[in-house]
Amino acid sequence: MSARDEILARMRTALKDASAPPAVPREYRRALDLEVDIVAMLIDRLVDYKANVHHGAAAIEEALAGARRVAVPADLPAEWRVGGAEFVEDRGLTTAELDGVDAVLTGCAAAVAVSGTIMLDAGAAQGRRALTLVPDHHVVVVRRDQITGHLAEALPRLDRTAPQTWISGPSATSDIELQRVEGVHGPRRLDVVLLD
Repeated sequence: MSARDEILARMRTALKDASAPPAVPREYRRALDLEVDIVAMLIDRLVDYKANVHHGAAAIEEALAGARRVAVPADLPAEWRVGGAEFVEDRGLTTAELDGVDAVLTGCAAAVAVSGTIMLDAGAAQGRRALTLVPDHHVVVVRRDQITGHLAEALPRLDRTAPQTWISGPSATSDIELQRVEGVHGPRRLDVVLLD
């Protein structure tokens, strides 16, 4: 008998006479009240997380100001590729190549107002995880119909089989002395462009 089999046998013996677990109440809130302005709430959370928020398609160029080379998913809409930057399509760019661009421009799958979280699931106009985690500046476009009030509303919109990235502001962490360091686990600068 392997160690694994022995452990599982002991667990089965220990649980043999156990009673059924109690029912778990599932009465938690799954949506915000209809009168809540979810766009305003999302903006408030994003600004609180130190993200830059822009409005309208014309603001994509503003968010990319100063970027000379911008990595993009191959299926990024042509109308989002604005400004004087060189748009480099990610068709397997290496980590070093991704690190060498000035910014990345993507779309998203959903955004949650109550937490200020932007969700990517490698779907249309989002690209792969490395594309959004390696460059130091991420510009993400969020359409109004992608904004939900609550997490429970956003989850069904995601591809559960795909790798996901959830973004709540620029990457930041704090050490034991509470010294904030940005850019450790992803982009240190996040610009969000909201489209109607």
